[in-house]
Amino acid sequence: MADTSEIFAQQVEQMATGKGFIAALDQSGGSTPKALRLYGVEEDAYSGDEQMFAEIHAMRARIIMAPDFTSEKVIGAILFERTMRGDIDGKPVAQLLWEDRGIVPFLKIDKGLEEQENGVQLMKAMPGLDGLLPEAKQFGIFGTKERSVVHEANEAGIQAVVGQQFAIARAVIDNGLVPILEPEVDIHSPSKAEAEEMLKAAITTHLDMLGEDDQVMLKLTIPSSDGLYDALADHPRVLRVVALSGGYSTDDACARLARQPKMIASFSRALTEGLSKQQSEAEFNAALGGNIDKIYRASVG
Repeated sequence: MADTSEIFAQQVEQMATGKGFIAALDQSGGSTPKALRLYGVEEDAYSGDEQMFAEIHAMRARIIMAPDFTSEKVIGAILFERTMRGDIDGKPVAQLLWEDRGIVPFLKIDKGLEEQENGVQLMKAMPGLDGLLPEAKQFGIFGTKERSVVHEANEAGIQAVVGQQFAIARAVIDNGLVPILEPEVDIHSPSKAEAEEMLKAAITTHLDMLGEDDQVMLKLTIPSSDGLYDALADHPRVLRVVALSGGYSTDDACARLARQPKMIASFSRALTEGLSKQQSEAEFNAALGGNIDKIYRASVG
């Protein structure tokens, strides 16, 4: 058994150079009913949060154990807290992902979004973060993911989003984990392209202030200007730049991503598009395999 420093080094290498994409399996309590409806599980099929979370855990376990969900095409997976604390076939999920599937495990740590102000939504306070980060490390989590949203090209708002993202990233790095910063730009924003230019400039400023040994990842909306984030991908403090699907259909997201040679996918809804609880194992695995293959091909360009 490799020691933790060897495993971490292997995971860093996989994140930096691996061919494939990061699966986002991190729907939280607020978005779980919608994810289940899309999966063919209506709200009258379960009663209360425990049954709801049991249903979504079963869906995630089905995805993780599918034949095509391996490091051949999926190099990382982002988990929800309950998933991290759960198990599949008696094995903790993060441990199973790495040891049995060869996939690097991440944890979503944000607690949702504040109301919109200055054209952005900051992350809500994370009062339990000091306890959660060491717990994640104990479970074998490699890194974290934290999301905020930019709705318009507002300089003050974007500076606030990026400042908050890097403040949380500092705490994550100090706990020996690699943060994925996710300042999403709304795909429907009328000033999307301008907002992305502002975002790139703000991120670059903060990256330049990181220590020599600090490394982060960035999860960004596929930009309106192809190649906009290439310079961020080449920054010495950036391990990888990944793309969120942002509400685009799988085909549209993949077509847009294929034009970004230095971004790989980290899709959630696009990954699970067309999957249903009612499908047979063969039907489910074929549908998931098709999605995985599409997203993989767009990621490796």
